[in-house]
Amino acid sequence: MTDQKAVVVALSGCSSSGKTTLARLLRDIFPNTFILHEDDFYRAEEELPSKNGLLDWDCPQAINIPDMEKALTHIRTSGTFPPFVDSKEDQNSVGACPVSTAKIAALQAKVAAWLRPPSPGHAVFASGLRLCLFDGFLLYCSEMQAAMRLIDVKLFLTVSRARATQRREARDGYVTLEGFWKDPPGYVDAVVWPNYADAHGWLFEGRHVEGPLDRGVLSENGILAQEGDELDVDMEKTLEWAVDTVMAELERRLKQ
Repeated sequence: MTDQKAVVVALSGCSSSGKTTLARLLRDIFPNTFILHEDDFYRAEEELPSKNGLLDWDCPQAINIPDMEKALTHIRTSGTFPPFVDSKEDQNSVGACPVSTAKIAALQAKVAAWLRPPSPGHAVFASGLRLCLFDGFLLYCSEMQAAMRLIDVKLFLTVSRARATQRREARDGYVTLEGFWKDPPGYVDAVVWPNYADAHGWLFEGRHVEGPLDRGVLSENGILAQEGDELDVDMEKTLEWAVDTVMAELERRLKQ
């Protein structure tokens, strides 16, 4: 493993695919872990583009990409949360935890055992390495190529249009630089889903984002997703997969 101070694990996928919930659960399971949210790099509201007559919070132009890359570089070299990032995302609710306390406890015990010598996890974190979980709805697209090179482990979560719409419309809103944003009626259909399809179609066979993932493209770009073609995988199964994947990837990096 290189001498970088933190490993960046990205959790990406459509808005309301479960990324933030997963990030918070993983933070409770792995040691020396903190979360960086892409949403903390939104530009000011007056700088946002529009789409179909609505403010567009869900496109690359809405994100201050240079500041995001600066934050990722700081994390990798210092192992600390960037002091210049004013995080508001943790003020947003993600609702009730969809994973049982028994499952969380079992996974915490699994990771704790992996961390004890002579298990591989002990060597992974022996040097004080930290883990940054990078939660973002738009991390694997052409505009983010430079940022992708600053990500060590890339996880991708799928979701159906129906599930994403139901979850997004159930939210109270979002804390922003200016105060608070509540989606106007029809926002998912007019902005969120079309943008998701445009940015992520390249990861799916035939660019159909409710069809099978293109496993060859994922492999070529080092992007990891759950096996099978089911889009709406329950969070307990997703969490278990993510824990196993992060452990395996950290072990693999140790051998490099």
